[in-house]
Amino acid sequence: MSLRGFHIVFVIVTTLLSLFMAGWALFLAPVTAGVMKILLMVAGFVGSIGFPIYGVYFYRKARKLIL
Repeated sequence: MSLRGFHIVFVIVTTLLSLFMAGWALFLAPVTAGVMKILLMVAGFVGSIGFPIYGVYFYRKARKLIL
């Protein structure tokens, strides 16, 4: 696997982990978690939006490279 392919797989896995973290904080976290629950939820949602945007940017830029 090339470095480009590994990078794309890494962005996909990171996005899925961000979605899992947001879902866990939203549905499964203990009620007493307080501020940490909110921070995990926000970080998960921001990551699940930001990582795909970065992935598309990287894919478009990497497609233009000649190796």
